[in-house]
Amino acid sequence: MNVRQYVIDDLSYKDSWRLFKIMAEFVDGFDSLNEIGPAVSIFGSARAKEEDAVYKTTYEIAKKLAEAGYSIITGGGPGLMEAGNRGARDGGGSSIGLHIHLPLEQKPNEYITLRCDFRYFFVRKVMFIKYAMAYIVMPGGFGTLDELSEALVLTQTRRIKPFPIILVDREFWSPLIDWFRDSLLRRGYIKEGDLEIFTTLDDPDEVVSLIKKLIIV
Repeated sequence: MNVRQYVIDDLSYKDSWRLFKIMAEFVDGFDSLNEIGPAVSIFGSARAKEEDAVYKTTYEIAKKLAEAGYSIITGGGPGLMEAGNRGARDGGGSSIGLHIHLPLEQKPNEYITLRCDFRYFFVRKVMFIKYAMAYIVMPGGFGTLDELSEALVLTQTRRIKPFPIILVDREFWSPLIDWFRDSLLRRGYIKEGDLEIFTTLDDPDEVVSLIKKLIIV
């Protein structure tokens, strides 16, 4: 066997074992989340501080949803994920954290009542989509945009049934929505109706009221 063939065989061997690890993460996720009931996924920055207004808004939304009977799913880390889990726990609901192993930032917060651990982002995103009946997207960075894009694409392409996608904080999201309209829509890359896939709100009570109206527990 030459060196090149050895390298190819070694990569194939590693890929085969990686496949089993991926399958195991799916099975663990399905087993852990299968009985959680009506749930709402909340996304947002890991870098937000407890004293930030957006932290308090996230906490309030999660607490009120938990009191209304919804489970709350977050990424399980700090910042706005912590705010979501904290509100869920204080509201007496199931506080679920889909924790991802990362070298920076991502440490599980102390307010999780049900924790699932992942190494693969794409497996974790499946769980966010599969077990949530609504998406609440708070201000955040690349990770939050990735999760938002996933929900928009799957809804646009009808790979999943439409569900509420709520962007909270109009001031934060307005520049992105303007870009959707002025660049994507104007060039024909999306349709006018695609801008109706999501809703933008500010007030926590409006967020909770919309979800309660569309998703009956």
